[in-house]
Amino acid sequence: MDRDALNRWRLILGRFSENQLPIGDDRGVIEIDETMEFLYGREYNEEMGVRGGDSRMLNVPKWITKVRELFPVEVVEILENHALEKYNMKELLTDKEVLEKLEPNKDLLKSILQMKDLMNSDVLDAAKRIVKKVAMEIQKELENEIKESIVGKLDKSNQGYLKNKNNIDIKRTIMKNLKNYNNDLGKIIVEKVIYNSRIKSNNKWNIVIAVDESGSMINSVIHSAVMAGIFASLPMLKTKLIIFDTEVVDLSEYIDDPVRTMMSVQLGGGTHIFKALGYCNELITEPQKTIVVLISDLYENGSVTAMYREAQKIIDSGARLMVLTSLDDTCTGIYDKQAAQNLRNMGADVAALTPEGLSKWIAEIIS
Repeated sequence: MDRDALNRWRLILGRFSENQLPIGDDRGVIEIDETMEFLYGREYNEEMGVRGGDSRMLNVPKWITKVRELFPVEVVEILENHALEKYNMKELLTDKEVLEKLEPNKDLLKSILQMKDLMNSDVLDAAKRIVKKVAMEIQKELENEIKESIVGKLDKSNQGYLKNKNNIDIKRTIMKNLKNYNNDLGKIIVEKVIYNSRIKSNNKWNIVIAVDESGSMINSVIHSAVMAGIFASLPMLKTKLIIFDTEVVDLSEYIDDPVRTMMSVQLGGGTHIFKALGYCNELITEPQKTIVVLISDLYENGSVTAMYREAQKIIDSGARLMVLTSLDDTCTGIYDKQAAQNLRNMGADVAALTPEGLSKWIAEIIS
């Protein structure tokens, strides 16, 4: 038998077959084995020396996250159903006290977003409080650097965010250049133009953030919700936020409320990037001052041809298309590399960036 077949048998038989069918150092198979053991180890009785469900590395929130990372949607549904119905693992869903005792962190936040549809109202209220706390912690981590990246880049000398004719401070410019008055010409020679520090509405840049909400994108969804709220608070940006799987949902109305934004997300399902880009095209009214940010792993389940067609429309309009690929917990990009290269060849900017990296990128463009 080849190694893959042996590993499949090893996973079926469980860790008591380790002596005959060792996994070796295949980290992917080891993670699957540990995840399956956490659930199906409950079949073993105390006489075999195993307390069913005890884990060396996992707890319920981490187990839920791992299941979503390792298995396709249809398998996830089976495992969650077994956990809830066969093994009665309902602590996270039905026991408010257990939930409130868990440490609020990103892992727990991800678990809540993945399982929120199965929570009753009391538990859901407790879950929302956890989401809010973790979201605020993430916002605190990101806010200063994002604002400094954009505002600092545009306003280093407090002389205006955007240097264009509509934002010239005429009075201060004249005063600054009076010393350059030319008697022969009867004119002031302007060596330095001063711009207003108060941004005007017609100077705003339009940022459209489109976030893929498929199961593998959960880290990006969380950071995008917080990041969009920070962008929306900046006077030089007019920000819209949409999420998509096989359908597109516009969350711009709730962009300043990351909790409501995150709780609106339905993780999993297919990915129709072409629909999201088509919707973004409809939102473009000032192409030269619009940046469309697509955050996705670029695995298109719909029409690949339509995806490239809608992307080309954005680029041809004069708007900027920025593609941010999915990042895992170690900030490693996980995405369709061929699709990324094709989009780059078409004229899109493609990168694997943290939220801080994105803010610096946007600052470079709008400055």
